[in-house]
Amino acid sequence: MIEVVGEVTPRRRRAAQGRPAHGPVLAALGLAAMSFSVLQSLVIPVLPAIRSDLHVSQQAVTWVLTGYLLSASVATPLLGRMGDMFGKRRMLLVSMSALAVGVVLSGLATSLDLLVVGRVVQGLGGALFPLSFGIIRDELPAYRVAGAIGFISATLGVGGGLGIAIAGPIAAQLGYHWLFWAPLPLIILSAVAMMAFIPESRVRAGGRVNLSCALLLSAWLVALLTDISEAPIWGWLSWPFGGTLLAAAVLFCAWWLAERHSANPLVDVRMLTRPAILRTNLVALAVGFVLYGSLIIVPVLLQTPRIAGYGFGISVDDAGLLLLPQTAMVCLLGALSGRLSGTIGSARAVLIGVLIGGGSFALLAVARSMEWEILTATVMIGASVGLTYSAMPNVIVESVPHEQTGVATGMNANLRTVGGALGGQVTASVVTTGTKYLGYPAARGFTISLVLLVAISAVAAAVAARVRVGLAPVVELTAVAKGD
Repeated sequence: MIEVVGEVTPRRRRAAQGRPAHGPVLAALGLAAMSFSVLQSLVIPVLPAIRSDLHVSQQAVTWVLTGYLLSASVATPLLGRMGDMFGKRRMLLVSMSALAVGVVLSGLATSLDLLVVGRVVQGLGGALFPLSFGIIRDELPAYRVAGAIGFISATLGVGGGLGIAIAGPIAAQLGYHWLFWAPLPLIILSAVAMMAFIPESRVRAGGRVNLSCALLLSAWLVALLTDISEAPIWGWLSWPFGGTLLAAAVLFCAWWLAERHSANPLVDVRMLTRPAILRTNLVALAVGFVLYGSLIIVPVLLQTPRIAGYGFGISVDDAGLLLLPQTAMVCLLGALSGRLSGTIGSARAVLIGVLIGGGSFALLAVARSMEWEILTATVMIGASVGLTYSAMPNVIVESVPHEQTGVATGMNANLRTVGGALGGQVTASVVTTGTKYLGYPAARGFTISLVLLVAISAVAAAVAARVRVGLAPVVELTAVAKGD
């Protein structure tokens, strides 16, 4: 009998016997992913309040976000690799413990230094995404993998949107410290669920952790993200910016050469040069850029008073509510991503998502004077995030062996983080540079930023159109179909 690859057949159900029930596993991983992704974005709307409360400069307070991104960027591939080697469940619990400790430190912080330390510790939780993808691939039957990865990936977009939406009301009613305490019960619950329902990995990779490669990886990421964060202060054409960017490039080359010639590389850079992996990672960089760019543009557009000539004068609380449909769209398409990937393919889903995102920015570039125009564009952004965030990890997972799942998906998430940091800072710099009216940015800055996001989306679409997933998943699925 011939079976169609991807079809749920009785034989595949029998092949899945003996594995843990996928519902509790996904629930545990979903709770963890939601708690991390909410923490990632909820500080963005309240950075001015934190700066005022702690009496620090605008430059200094940005480290509340930058420290988190730096830590997540380093921890994601490092703990992803350690999970492949020593057990994904073990490293997942380490990540969740760090997330909990970081939340407590941030919640108790009365100085910027302690708050940044807490955010850096929280960033270690970023490793939960590659670890989760590896667990899903290890423990779930093959026909469930695409949908499960899509579900977990979608929580990154859902949590990011939810964090933006709830930050204003919580900070206004209880103070910004409660933004850190609020996710703590969710973190504890997810850790308990992990211990109860997730078995330790049966698939392990050999080798050891290459500390010199880890240090070089940390060094170029720190240099790059520091450069991006400080660029609005230094100036994009200044010597400090150019010098730090050159240092990041030199450190990146040193890291690449060290990994390439290491007997035990932290990241198999040869894997990163495979066409499907390379192109998907470039798309991830662009998607992170445009998403964080939109997170800068849209809330400012909504909250700027109409006297500036383009705003809506909506409060922080109401602006969050207006963005909820965007979050709902992320959730909806994330839940449907498994079926969509099975129907049209993960690579094509990424392409469609990028095109929808480009369309949303094009709409805002030419029409943003009515609330329904903003709402339409943000729902399109939600559709774009739901598709791309859910489908990109599937492209990666379908293109690498089991033992490289953690580090490969970790690097993909890393590039989204780098792209997000770059997109947020570049967009903010473009918006705020130039003529101002009553202290508010000129409308021209928003138009230029949106045209830039359209251009980046177009380049990303051209790259995504050339992504071709390898044959590895077909072999895997065929083996499951035969009952091997």
